[in-house]
Amino acid sequence: MTADSPASSAVPLPPTMRAWQVAKRGADPAIGRIARPDPGPGEVLIQVAACGLNFADLLQIDGRYQVRATPPYTPGMELAGRVVAHGQGVFFPAIGARVAVLTDAGGLAEYAIAPADRCLLLPDRMDWVTAAAFQIAYGTSLLALDRRGRLKAGETLVVTGAAGGVGLTAVAIGRRMGARVVAVARGADRLAVAAEAGAEVLIDSAEAGLDLKARLKALGGADVIYDTVGGDMALGALGALRPEGRFLVIGFAGGDVPQFPANLMLVKNIEAIGVYFGGYQSFAPDVLTGVLAQLVDWQGAGALDPHASHLLPFEAAGEGFTLLRERRATGKVVVTLERDGGGDGRSDIGDV
Repeated sequence: MTADSPASSAVPLPPTMRAWQVAKRGADPAIGRIARPDPGPGEVLIQVAACGLNFADLLQIDGRYQVRATPPYTPGMELAGRVVAHGQGVFFPAIGARVAVLTDAGGLAEYAIAPADRCLLLPDRMDWVTAAAFQIAYGTSLLALDRRGRLKAGETLVVTGAAGGVGLTAVAIGRRMGARVVAVARGADRLAVAAEAGAEVLIDSAEAGLDLKARLKALGGADVIYDTVGGDMALGALGALRPEGRFLVIGFAGGDVPQFPANLMLVKNIEAIGVYFGGYQSFAPDVLTGVLAQLVDWQGAGALDPHASHLLPFEAAGEGFTLLRERRATGKVVVTLERDGGGDGRSDIGDV
């Protein structure tokens, strides 16, 4: 077969595959066997080695995410693996290339379809777990803090939900950018993880009677708020912004979308800035390419070390969604598909 045929691959591929499926909106994903997809024009087929799970997957399952998926569908927006087939007109990445990719869904399967132009070539030094763990979380944080939040060295950055998959990366990148990082998270164990990532000041959000606005003002206020939680915590942090401060709207893990008082923003000369990393695919994909390339360079230089609190085998992926829903994970949850008998989830899948 040639790259101009409907689908070309180096070796015969199985007609079916194991995949996790969401049968209806709000239902827990279940493992089963379905037909293996074929790549269409402009697409590649990837043999999945690892899939990172995200809070956004839960929102999509519940029908509350920006990108809707129609059941039955396979969840999983962040994956790493090897290209095994080309759709019509595709010549790059080459068959056999190691790639990471962000998709709207479909990553939690043995094989996944992805647009060829979204594939990020991986350096040999980067293992599968790292590749599946850094794209959304680190990408969101670098885009938010640098391009959207204009964070400067010496400024004070406050991160809510600082031990979560995205929040923890904001701590690490904020520290790398020279900011003083204040981490807000629930419990001593989670705060310890944030401290290890670079937070200088720790605030326990479970503290009885916590007045976050007053606590932050006592620290001198904040220049940038990176908020993943929403609700009352977001509004408390907003009140502690200094003049010309920037409030980055990342997500609403607490469940409540805050309503920002426009009069406060007016009189204090502060900004509320939305950050949706995946949205750039539709209007400025080159921005995402640049962000991810920067992160690959930093990781190769030893500046980034993605924290995955749970590595799960494919059969146990359902436990990963429970960990996220119950907020028992710190950093990332990564599901691995091992084919060479390795035990740490970081081994390469064989050539195909």
